[in-house]
Amino acid sequence: MTERIGQRKRQGFPVMNTQRLGGWRHAPGAVALAALLAGCAVGPNFKPPVAPSAGNFWPKTPGVTPGVTQASAEISHPTPNPVNPQWWTTFHDPELTALEQRLAGANPDVATAMARFAESRAQFSATAANALPSLQASGSYTRELPSKKGVLSLFSGGGGAAFGSQGGVAGGSSGTSGAFPNQFQVNPFDLWQYGFDASWELDIWGQVRRQEEAARATAQAAAEMTRFTLVSAEAELARDYLDLRGTQRQIQIVRQDIGTFAHSVALTSGRARAGLSANLDVANARAELAAAQAQLPQLTARETELRNAIALLLGKPPGAMDAELGTTQALPPVPPSVPVGLPSDLLRRRPDIREAEANLHAATANVGVAVSNFFPQISLTGSFGFQSLQLSTIGQWAAQQYGVGPTITLPIFQGGRLRAELRLSRARQKEAAIAYRKTVLSAFHDVSNALTDYAAEQARRERLQTQAAQDRIAFNLATQRYRSGLSSFIDVLDAERQDLQAQQDLVTSTTAVSTDLVALYKALGGGWEQAEPTGEKLAQASNGAG
Repeated sequence: MTERIGQRKRQGFPVMNTQRLGGWRHAPGAVALAALLAGCAVGPNFKPPVAPSAGNFWPKTPGVTPGVTQASAEISHPTPNPVNPQWWTTFHDPELTALEQRLAGANPDVATAMARFAESRAQFSATAANALPSLQASGSYTRELPSKKGVLSLFSGGGGAAFGSQGGVAGGSSGTSGAFPNQFQVNPFDLWQYGFDASWELDIWGQVRRQEEAARATAQAAAEMTRFTLVSAEAELARDYLDLRGTQRQIQIVRQDIGTFAHSVALTSGRARAGLSANLDVANARAELAAAQAQLPQLTARETELRNAIALLLGKPPGAMDAELGTTQALPPVPPSVPVGLPSDLLRRRPDIREAEANLHAATANVGVAVSNFFPQISLTGSFGFQSLQLSTIGQWAAQQYGVGPTITLPIFQGGRLRAELRLSRARQKEAAIAYRKTVLSAFHDVSNALTDYAAEQARRERLQTQAAQDRIAFNLATQRYRSGLSSFIDVLDAERQDLQAQQDLVTSTTAVSTDLVALYKALGGGWEQAEPTGEKLAQASNGAG
């Protein structure tokens, strides 16, 4: 026994004298001892984890992004200024802003996350109630017939009195033995009773408090998951909207090029009829026209899919956004500077990091719950009520009955279950700590990659702008030379293809710049501070759960 107490001391467990507790003779003194120990809570206390370093990738001055050479002063630069919570307003697109404002209250995924948050709040309320005394009322009526071969058979032996009858003596006042008559008859009888039962578990070792702490942290993790769901939905909505505008711009370019190719068909046909060119030129022109026309069905299908994707994000059926988003609009430009904040801001802003920290907090509290299972559990129980064999006397004071006293439960042998549960909770705490560190590192990598992609795509877009301008010049010159008979139509076709491809590549790159910026905003974790349903809706979820 001494060896086991020494081992518990080495493990950091409080050690109490179980011999004294084994003989519970003075209940008031025990209650006073429980009150003195009420502030004790075994197990480790949670401390905010130390986050890994962000390294030196974070922008410190405008225009500095590692690994990418900035090509122009017109390129949008990241700055260490605070992140705009409503980052979508930096695109200065009223339609995008209106869609984002409707998202929080309409998105099905956000609604599901809100329901899960309400579940966690309800669980927290139920766990917190364990710290309070419980009181319940009960009443019953029973028609009973004791077994003649049961306990009463110990007192049988003759007589003839009827147990349970008004004429019989149930208390053993007749007969020679002083208990029951030598022979008695067992008759059915009525038993009426009602009263109150109360119980209160004294949280001496802090088990209930640790359970409440874990439930509160779990509810916090659910709230952060709701925010993360909202951030993801906001980014997906902005990406789909920007892709939609880019696709609509590509449709415009293809239709313009269809007109150009149709003009080439007319030009070559006229020259062929005049004998100035061969029918081969006409066939090539018609082939290029058909190739351009073939791009339209795929692009229009993509446009429809993006509108439907936006409708799904807003909880609407397919085709519900066609009227609102069917009109082609220009792709909104990116802002000249992008505030990205500081690495310390990222740790508090990204919901997934906050969720990982809350999960670590819950796992730490559960270690305390596992430790508390090694110690005695003390409860105060009491009951008061009335019991009678007749309904007419159930309300009389003489029919009262009561019981009050403490109950102590001490684990002696559990087959190693308690130690296994403690090892399990500690392993889960370690797993949560690793998950937190990985989440922080992943966040830094997300931001670093997003910064690199954003700067690289802008540099690519600038080169494509130069290429598109030069290809347009080459196409105009080739057309003029063909009309003058100085070059073949093959030169015109090559110039037309390059011009069309350059324009499409430029639109694709411009769209990618905008969507890369959206990815950067998502990596920064912005968007939930003002758009999240934390006000009225989170309060409603919380009140509904309580």
